[in-house]
Amino acid sequence: MRRFGTGDRIRCLGAMSGTSLDGVDAAVIETDGESVFGFGESAYRPYSEAERAVLRAALGRWEGPEVEAAAEIVETAHAEILSRFENVALIGFHGQTFAHDPRGRGTHQAGSGAILAEALGVPVVWDFRSSDVRFGGEGAPLAPFYHFALAKFVGAAAPLAFLNLGGVGNLTFVDPGFARPEAEGALLAFDTGPANAPIDDLVQGRLGRTRDDDGALAAAGEVDDAVVARFLEHPHFYRMAPKSLDRDAFAVLSQEVEALSDADAAATLTACAAAAVMRGMEHCPSSPERLLVTGGGRHNPVMMAMIAAGCDCPVGPVEDVGLDGDMLEAQAFAFLAARVARGLPTSAPSTTGVRAAVGGGTISRPGELGLGAALAGS
Repeated sequence: MRRFGTGDRIRCLGAMSGTSLDGVDAAVIETDGESVFGFGESAYRPYSEAERAVLRAALGRWEGPEVEAAAEIVETAHAEILSRFENVALIGFHGQTFAHDPRGRGTHQAGSGAILAEALGVPVVWDFRSSDVRFGGEGAPLAPFYHFALAKFVGAAAPLAFLNLGGVGNLTFVDPGFARPEAEGALLAFDTGPANAPIDDLVQGRLGRTRDDDGALAAAGEVDDAVVARFLEHPHFYRMAPKSLDRDAFAVLSQEVEALSDADAAATLTACAAAAVMRGMEHCPSSPERLLVTGGGRHNPVMMAMIAAGCDCPVGPVEDVGLDGDMLEAQAFAFLAARVARGLPTSAPSTTGVRAAVGGGTISRPGELGLGAALAGS
């Protein structure tokens, strides 16, 4: 891989398989790891029901045959979708998160970037989170540095916030008046709480469906306010940001709604996700000019309406400013891959709680099966 620097436009390909376990997103951006110059092709490869069952069996596990079987599915699915793209200089591979315990065992994203580099013939940056955790960070969220670049790309002049509604929700406050994302005051990021994951688990378990399409089930139900009130007593909401969560950190929610009808349970879980966002907005150092929403939850009109009703600023999908909310997370790991290749930081104290700005990730090149090569400049 050739060296590149500020202003060099290279085509980077990123991939993301989130905690909703729906499939793999892949997207190309043109970047130098500091600025976004443009967007390229994108694609989506859904997991089959059989594959999703194997992935679910590995959730919360760090090792064992379930994890090995799931990792093979992750690698196969990524190799399949990433092979569709041509003329890319670098790939960012997040892997599939099965367990996240930054103050304990660490963080676990399954899938080998070395195997993908060998299969695809392109350098792959992977294992983005481990370095951050080693230096005292939460290892998540990692998209905020990309959010900062996007705020510049769309010409934002005032502070704004990005909200990702995946399996877990995360919020990034961006002040575009700063020159670099690692500068003190430029960013504040954290996980808000559960978003789609409890709802997906509910409809999967009760109805055999993967999601509450268009929030239709929630729209037909009534919110149990007592469940929402107990939900907001969780210790996570009393921690200062930055902070992160495992997908199943709020597993007790499934018990809280067990006696409710399908519709009432969906409405209540949707209200919990929205309430977590509203509580998270209280951490913002100033009122953002707008809240831009990405991730699958922005397609749920019930969740979006609940969030909008509780916020003091306009709320809308990132498409309102010309961005692609389905591919933004995949684009983020393309951007972060470019930063790793240049030796630039990928997280900072204000985004993950790491002690100092740090660059994560390992670069694996074709023919180097194993741990991969050294970082920038090698």
